[in-house]
Amino acid sequence: MHVTTIPLTDSELVSLLKEGDKEAYAEIYNRFKGVLYIHAFRLLQDKEEAKDVVHEIFSRLWTKREQLNFTIGLSAYLYASVRNLIFDQIARKKVESEYLSSLQAFIKEDDYITDHLIREKELVAMIDREIAELPTKMREVFELSRKANLTHRQIAEQLDISEKTVKKQVNNALKTLRVKLGTYTFLAFFL
Repeated sequence: MHVTTIPLTDSELVSLLKEGDKEAYAEIYNRFKGVLYIHAFRLLQDKEEAKDVVHEIFSRLWTKREQLNFTIGLSAYLYASVRNLIFDQIARKKVESEYLSSLQAFIKEDDYITDHLIREKELVAMIDREIAELPTKMREVFELSRKANLTHRQIAEQLDISEKTVKKQVNNALKTLRVKLGTYTFLAFFL
């Protein structure tokens, strides 16, 4: 750009900018940086983000200078560019926020499931320990009843004892476990 005392119009500056004139670019920057910053700040309410947006707009202006072709004036183009960039950032932040919320919910759900599985395993181990402490014959009858799902008749035949004895052993085992495990745990697993 030739130094002149007559200020150039926006369209003249754009023509020089398209040719790669750095002085024209500097003039556009100096002419619009303040008003674009105010515009960006009004929309964002954040000084640093507003500065970043203005910097990005001017960076894009220089990078795409050869492709510039707009029917609106330079100032309208720059204002629209600021607005569009901010809307893009807001949309991207919203998507990121929704993704993070979804991820946090998944992690919480996963933690809940993991916690539940751990508690269930601990509870099963505790019940197995209590069953293991039952007297030998009672434990054998109880395990055939509850773990092998055999009927009282099948157990009686397998162990060569009466059905009445099987029923009594199962009832005694249940009473013992109810006392040792507590009513809630007992009801959750055996009824």
